[in-house]
Amino acid sequence: MTAADPRTLRAVPEALDEFQQAERHPEYRVDVERIRFSPYFSRLSAVTQVISPTGAGLAVHNRLTHSVKVAAVARAIAVHLETTAGATGKLVHDLGGCHPVVVQAAASAHDLGHPPFGHLGEQTLDRVARERFGLTDGFEGNAQTFRIMTRLDEHDKPGIGLNLTAAVRAAVLKYPWLRGEGGGRRGGSRKFSAYAIDLDAMHDALAAYPRIASGQQTIECSVMDIADDIAYSMHDLDDFYRAGLLDQTTISAEFRAWERDLTELRLADVAELRPASRVPGRSLELLWRRLASRDPWIADADAFAHAVQKVADEVIDGLLAVPFDGSLASERALAAFTSEWITHLQRSIVLHAEPALRSGHVSLDQEAWHEVAVLKFLHERFILDRPDLAVYQRGQASLVERLVMGFAAWLDDPHDARRAPRRLVDLVDLATEDALRLRREHPDFADEGSERELRRRAAGRGIIDYVAALSDTQATSLDALLSGRTERLWDAGQGL
Repeated sequence: MTAADPRTLRAVPEALDEFQQAERHPEYRVDVERIRFSPYFSRLSAVTQVISPTGAGLAVHNRLTHSVKVAAVARAIAVHLETTAGATGKLVHDLGGCHPVVVQAAASAHDLGHPPFGHLGEQTLDRVARERFGLTDGFEGNAQTFRIMTRLDEHDKPGIGLNLTAAVRAAVLKYPWLRGEGGGRRGGSRKFSAYAIDLDAMHDALAAYPRIASGQQTIECSVMDIADDIAYSMHDLDDFYRAGLLDQTTISAEFRAWERDLTELRLADVAELRPASRVPGRSLELLWRRLASRDPWIADADAFAHAVQKVADEVIDGLLAVPFDGSLASERALAAFTSEWITHLQRSIVLHAEPALRSGHVSLDQEAWHEVAVLKFLHERFILDRPDLAVYQRGQASLVERLVMGFAAWLDDPHDARRAPRRLVDLVDLATEDALRLRREHPDFADEGSERELRRRAAGRGIIDYVAALSDTQATSLDALLSGRTERLWDAGQGL
């Protein structure tokens, strides 16, 4: 790469020190270091991945350990693609390259925008943002990640985020469009990677990739996205197996019933299957219907059946047949199982010159794609749908909503708003500046209403930005402070 390469350009040009200049491709290594030294990255150690470590009383994956493992998986895939010769190597080069350090940086950063309590917090903030403040964009973890990198976090210059290269900024844009513009593309219209107020920053990053079509991921982003799926499907399985939460008998009944009753299940309407989703075999058939409906470009009945059989043989009748007992032997068996699967999935990568609408330039092959879908089904059906987890999560959702409402009331109090946390005030000021600029420069993308209404919505965005940056523990402690339910004044809200 040369200094003229648009992929290496930062929002504001800067010189690298002598140690950085001594490295090969130093620009990207600087990006990795800035991300990993960021307080937004550090807080991920106390943010829920799937189940809260506090609630489970277990050493389970958090967003930080997940991100570290995604980076490792992604780097291995990128090294393979970057060093491949022939037509594949030429296509990788023509589409902008697949630098392993860019992929590593993007993988490290991809979950920066996740709020307290994981996806549950994300759903709550989205609802509150739209209903309480009238924010059309609502809240989305991927868009929040991009906003943190390009606006909210800071290295040494105000207003430009971490000032990362265009390559790394583009590599986190898993859904490179605004809310509602996704259509039938990756993730559908519910997911998006930039708020309207960050529109220019998104376009600036993507401009470095003229060969990548509109609405399509860069190759480096596709690799990060695949690595995220691989890590999620395997390392969360690791957690639940260790915790004894995956009951072999119950899971086996689901898989065996689906195989036994397949002919009958295929004749049933989705409307018949949904009310009976707890009956063994029905949920697995609903998974197939969803895959076939949303992803006809790759979904295949035979490939799905083979994936079900493979997971049944290797996970249900293999791994889960011997309960984890904490012994060294069980640790070795689990490590061997996980390593074998990750290696298999890493090697199941295919490159597309013209990807399908809901695919990327890089994807898993048909066999592995179905296997990952079935592995993720284990978590969704037998962990996330548990009633005891649902009760716990509803309490967390209420906590997040109380925080947002509490801060909104505080800023609306003319007698006490001056004592609000300084970072909260700063984030409201930033959001107001961004909203005013959007209305001035891109009025078609700005919400309608008076300037007073605009400022009210901007204050809501600033509050959302503030609450989303809390860890699980900070959110819990701050909720206790705001509601007067704690006497631990000087340590409960540290870092707020």
